[in-house]
Amino acid sequence: MTTVVVDRKVNTESTVELTGVSHWYGNVVAVNDVTLTIGPGVTGLLGPNGAGKTTVLHMMAGFLPPSQGTVTVGGQSAWRNPDVYRDLGLVTERESVPGYLTAWEFVLASAKLHGLPNPAAAAERAIGIVEMQDAKDRRISTYSKGMRQRSRVAAALVHDPSVLLLDEPFNGMDPRQRMHMMDLLHRMADEGRTILFSSHILEEVEQLSGTVQVIVAGRLAASGDYRHIRRLMTNRPHVFMIQSSDNRVLATLLMGLESVSGVELEPAGLQVRANDYGTFTRTLSKVARDKGIRLTAVLPSDESLENVFSYLVAS
Repeated sequence: MTTVVVDRKVNTESTVELTGVSHWYGNVVAVNDVTLTIGPGVTGLLGPNGAGKTTVLHMMAGFLPPSQGTVTVGGQSAWRNPDVYRDLGLVTERESVPGYLTAWEFVLASAKLHGLPNPAAAAERAIGIVEMQDAKDRRISTYSKGMRQRSRVAAALVHDPSVLLLDEPFNGMDPRQRMHMMDLLHRMADEGRTILFSSHILEEVEQLSGTVQVIVAGRLAASGDYRHIRRLMTNRPHVFMIQSSDNRVLATLLMGLESVSGVELEPAGLQVRANDYGTFTRTLSKVARDKGIRLTAVLPSDESLENVFSYLVAS
């Protein structure tokens, strides 16, 4: 499998790095020779069920040792190193929230476990961040799943971490809660924090982050901005929807180009399949200009995260 990687600059003070990492359970290889760097901003971790996403997250969180390679958070080894949690916040997919506690008691306990100098103030701040003030004194057992999830996020944020790992953070949240959480993560990323989250809902990843790490069959299949990843996939034609002042004439002209493998005239315009993204986009404008045709829309129609993910999984 060829890994598609798009480089980006990162702040080494708040990065998560995997170098040549593998992990196996007996004879089963769950993660195979993965090397990646996650820096400030929001990054989505994607992969089919059983691809190794949770194993990767658990190694980052120090729950599992790498069978091979190294895993560091902020330059420190994650395995058997509680000190990484001074700068790391974690929300696991599996709920482990004691229902007999209130959200206030739960978040306050987290603040005390971190040894914060003013745990009550830290807990109050974290609860305010996730907008749980009105319900903070109710027992967690009375909460909806979305409210329990927000309580867990508050506990993970109580010590103001620079790195945040979230496994399916939007589970159970209603649309308003989901939008608020997305806004919160964007704000935290703008402050320079490193946020990695996994989600099986591609629309959530697309709305929250253009940057992805894609794990397929235990290997890193792609890394970077998914739009750039799509443009590097030379083995699949690029699909464009084009509208112009004369679609019929333009279709005839485009069918003669080497970079074009197919043209279809549709009610919405021309659907064009191009073998080379860069060559086609450069040639298109020249052909249209030479023939006096005005281009009104040129839209890549298969650059959605859903398309990119399906191509990677199928390859």
